[in-house]
Amino acid sequence: MIRQRPLALTAATIAFTVVAAGFGLATPQRAEAAAPPTVDPVIEWNQTLLQLIRTPGVQPATVHPTRNLAIMHLAIYDAVNAIERIGARYAKGIAAGKHASAVAAADEAAHDTLVALYPTRQADLDSQLNDDLAKISNGTAKRQGVAIGQASAKAIVTMRTGDGSDASPPQLPAGTTPGSYRPTPPNFVPPAFTHWPKVTPIALTRANQFRPGMPPALTSATYIAALQEVQRLGDVHSTTRTADQTQIANFWAAPIQNYWNEIAQTAALERHTTLAQNARLFALLNASFADATIAFYDAKYTYDIWRPVTAIRAGDGDGNGAITADLNWTPLAGNTAPDPSYPGAHSTISADAAVILQSVFGTDSLRYSVRSEALPGVQRSFTSFSGAAQEAALSRIYAGQHTRVDHVAGVELGRSVAHYVLRHPFQRQLAHRAH
Repeated sequence: MIRQRPLALTAATIAFTVVAAGFGLATPQRAEAAAPPTVDPVIEWNQTLLQLIRTPGVQPATVHPTRNLAIMHLAIYDAVNAIERIGARYAKGIAAGKHASAVAAADEAAHDTLVALYPTRQADLDSQLNDDLAKISNGTAKRQGVAIGQASAKAIVTMRTGDGSDASPPQLPAGTTPGSYRPTPPNFVPPAFTHWPKVTPIALTRANQFRPGMPPALTSATYIAALQEVQRLGDVHSTTRTADQTQIANFWAAPIQNYWNEIAQTAALERHTTLAQNARLFALLNASFADATIAFYDAKYTYDIWRPVTAIRAGDGDGNGAITADLNWTPLAGNTAPDPSYPGAHSTISADAAVILQSVFGTDSLRYSVRSEALPGVQRSFTSFSGAAQEAALSRIYAGQHTRVDHVAGVELGRSVAHYVLRHPFQRQLAHRAH
């Protein structure tokens, strides 16, 4: 049920401890933001959306979840921004209301966007909104906040209508030449999100703005070393992968943006950040994730590089003579993600997240623990955002999903997107961009 809260709603639940000072968010201007509700509405609705995404059959199969996370958080941000004046607005036409309730605005904006994105869940979403609004005193401030939230949600949803996300994914022919992508064993699923390179970005000017360069040739020393590494470490029967590396591979196996939203929630709860600060934090984080996803699919389907399982099983035909074909080689992960290998998605999103969180919190030195939806009952601890980002990215090598070539390109891409979003937050209007 949507009303059920996942674990990471309190700092104690996730065992997060901050050890360094510094926070780069704008200072709120109103007293209401300095005394947020017991559960901040940004975090509450983020949890709600994460639960929707995790519920089988709820998230549309051809719509990437990062788009919906960005839409909801942009609507919350613009609604709160209309009251708190925390930065540049994203959408036009939202009237300011300095005496309105920012909490009511955030609740209404989140609710309305989720109803638009998940209409079959409206009854549960309505119930959650009614519960939240019942905690706010009736009056002009509440009414104005609700109206601002409605306007913000409508504006953002309208802006993203026709962004290319509802296109039918084109079918791509399977590659037949060495190095070219084709569906992977054992399930041979057709490539996914083939239409995503054409989706209009949120902050970037175009999908290929930071496209990585050509991957190294199959005969290069870099490629050979990278493939040999994953051949040793990523095999389901590997004798060189350590027990810890096996746990790492399984731990980070769920959608990577979910982990980073949970990490951001934990940090915000422990630091007692305000509603205004959280609105900006999660808008930056998820807008950058949405654009990074568009960017890495652009690169994936531009270069169309085969996955390690294909490369290793066809090793005698790659022209380099250094890889011996192993027709029985199987990745630890079992099924390989259904898209080309270069660059790695986990590496892109994790590098992006580390840059955003370092900038927002003003430090990389943090102690915290993370739980995994893919490996229940296990948590892993870190002392920095960059440490978690590195581990999450390398997990895909240990799982047999990616090579280090994919990892390096993904890190570069993720960092580039994050730095751009931080420099140019919400300054360009969707209507002014070309698809």
